[in-house]
Amino acid sequence: MKKIIYALILPLVVVGGLVFAHRETKNETAKKPTPKPLSAAERKAELKKWEASPDGINFKKWEASARGQKVLNSTAKIRTQISAFTNMEAIVTDLSLPPGSRLGFGVMASINGDDYIVKFEPEKPQLEQLRSLKVNDKIIIRSHNVSYAPKYSYPIVWGDYVEKEGKIIYQRTPRKGGC
Repeated sequence: MKKIIYALILPLVVVGGLVFAHRETKNETAKKPTPKPLSAAERKAELKKWEASPDGINFKKWEASARGQKVLNSTAKIRTQISAFTNMEAIVTDLSLPPGSRLGFGVMASINGDDYIVKFEPEKPQLEQLRSLKVNDKIIIRSHNVSYAPKYSYPIVWGDYVEKEGKIIYQRTPRKGGC
């Protein structure tokens, strides 16, 4: 009888030990350290390091060039409207983006007399409505973000909301699971 009890208890102890050991390793992998934000001094040091790199040098040259200044000035013109998420009246000037752009779907539009790339991330039903736009259409745009890159001769406005003739033709859907 003792042999049967030992024979039943021994596998139970071994399996219990394996389960417990597996649980500990699983908890250890879940406790990955999250990178802490850099301090102001560390950010300055990283910025100086980047500015000394070839990419940083090229960016600084672009910023100082006439083309870079034009893009930066155009960006500054709409910065307050972007920050306040207010309506910007625009006229569609081209239905395609500049050659070689990798921004996805977008159009060229004139806002306050300056040309901008207006980039969208549409879903299928919204894509059809955006494709109905024509050159010289007047639209209302709202955006949370404007950016620029040396590759492009125009600032990039991320279209969050587009209205044409009082009808909403595009509204960015928030990403699932947070930001």
